[in-house]
Amino acid sequence: MTKEVLIIDYLPRYDIRSGELKMKKTRVAVLGASGMIGQKFAQMLEGHPYFEVEGLYASEKSDGKRLRDVLKVRDHAFAEETLDTRMETMDLKKIAKESRIAFSGLPSDIARKAESELAENGVAVFSNAGSHRMDKNVSILIPEVNPSHLDSIKDQSTYGNGGFIVTNANCSTTGITPPLAAVRNAYGLEFVSVSTYQALSGAGYPGVPSLDAVGNVIPFISGEEEKIETELAKMLGTYENKAFNFASVKVFANCARVPVIDGHLESLVIKTEKTPSVDEMIKTLMTFKGEPQTMKLPSAPSEPIIVRTEDNRPQPALDSLAGSPERARGMAVTVGRVRKSDEYYKMFVLSHNTMRGGAGGSVLNAEFAKMKGLL
Repeated sequence: MTKEVLIIDYLPRYDIRSGELKMKKTRVAVLGASGMIGQKFAQMLEGHPYFEVEGLYASEKSDGKRLRDVLKVRDHAFAEETLDTRMETMDLKKIAKESRIAFSGLPSDIARKAESELAENGVAVFSNAGSHRMDKNVSILIPEVNPSHLDSIKDQSTYGNGGFIVTNANCSTTGITPPLAAVRNAYGLEFVSVSTYQALSGAGYPGVPSLDAVGNVIPFISGEEEKIETELAKMLGTYENKAFNFASVKVFANCARVPVIDGHLESLVIKTEKTPSVDEMIKTLMTFKGEPQTMKLPSAPSEPIIVRTEDNRPQPALDSLAGSPERARGMAVTVGRVRKSDEYYKMFVLSHNTMRGGAGGSVLNAEFAKMKGLL
């Protein structure tokens, strides 16, 4: 006979027969399930130890279609049960009744109202959209970098009924924030210049038209440079007295779209307050860890920053799926070509834009919130 002792909803249960800790799973909804990020959510949630999918939701035109009928993810073998799951028209009242969490892969123009309504009805929303990122008391969370920012949800007007909103950063900002945080913590940070080489999938499905993209580089992505400059300052800042205090570091960004499927490569030039050697800088990056690693969260990479010493790394084709264990593939940031020129340090950074910079980032945020007892 199996005997289970449930301590608190969000804490593990111990199964005497198997000798394993088991988590009472939280019911979740995926919004925008017909899109690339929505389907990445479905991928990340397959067999998840904390969460079970209550429903996949999309627009009316996808109502009744199975996931396999609109499949856009090509680098993951979904279980047949997942592929046969039928999508439903997004019914916010039903979602609020059936799910504790909503993972939002909605377009920004739809997300703002829908996410707010869900939070007002007691749902914890973990959003990939940009609609609420700069809102008062809404964090842009990377739990290795700014875990204390999660406290901001307690100052949201909907927190009392269990509802709140947590966002993850823009996909290009996500990749550079962990290494910049590691550098800032150790040496201080005065100046950041970033040039991005962003994958086509960052534009959503089907991305950029082939005649515009193939054999070409497009040196403009609407709103991207501004997002990097403001979001980075918010994430590297503090949350005190019910307000975000933005970091004062100077940030300059140039963004380009390149003919790569997945993986944003970014060139960093930074100036620090202290002047470590290159070897010291590399060691600082390699040893950087945060609360998700201490907690051993399912989607947390054991090494959030991986440093490559080869002259020709990182590369999207080789490094975009960096990270271990298996559930954390694509969740690590890869850094390479770390070097010093006068008082400036230079490096390349690569991250998977739809995993760490997209659905995976939101799933990790939810794991973190659950283990903090907020769900």
